[in-house]
Formats: sequence, C-alpha cells, structure tokens
Amino acid sequence: QLVESGGGLVQPGGSLRLSCVASVFTFDRYDIGWFRQSPGKEREGVSCISGSGDSTYYIGSVKGRFTISRDNAKKTVYLQIDNLKPEDTAVYYCAQLWSYRYCSGPSNWGQGTLVTVSS
Repeated sequence: QLVESGGGLVQPGGSLRLSCVASVFTFDRYDIGWFRQSPGKEREGVSCISGSGDSTYYIGSVKGRFTISRDNAKKTVYLQIDNLKPEDTAVYYCAQLWSYRYCSGPSNWGQGTLVTVSS
C-alpha cells in the first residue's frame, strides 16, 4: 500500500515536497513512480526512480524543476517540485512500477494528493 501526502495550494514559482510512504517489507526491491492527472487529461508518469535510488527518469516538461529521491530506511519516495507553474495543477499519485524507465507498468496506486498552483 502506498500513501501520498504533501499537496496543497501554492503560488506560481513556489515549491512543494510530496511524500509517498509504503507499507511493504521489501521496499528497496520496487521501482516507484510519481504520476499526475489534471481534469480532462490522461494520467501521465512524470518522474520515476529505481529501487536502489541510483537511477531516475523525468519527462521533458518537468526536467530541472522536479527532483525524485527515496529513503529506503523510511520506505518513502519524495518528489520535490520547484518553480511551480499553473499547468502543474493536478492530483499526484505514486505507484509501484515494473521499471523506472519511462515509468513503466504502474500498479498498486496510492489515493493521490492534490496540488493546486494559483495566485
């Protein structure tokens, strides 16, 4: 089971850190990804990380602004989002992956956390 937190209302240019906490025993075996879904749009994988934390993937639109990391001792994956833009407004989900590459094969979704970017 995965549980997200850290969303909220933030002004453009602001920052947030999202957390995804897992309740699995062998957390470091799993690649984990962050996805987002805006109203009327399909869910997209934005940033994903390997089980060890050594490898990451980002879609082009978030490179340089989003940073994914993980603390396996805390069974937590983080998504640091800087320089937030209104188009980043979405519900953000974390999920277990087949592979962090291209955020492939998501399953075991969390319930999501809402990020709203507005002045």
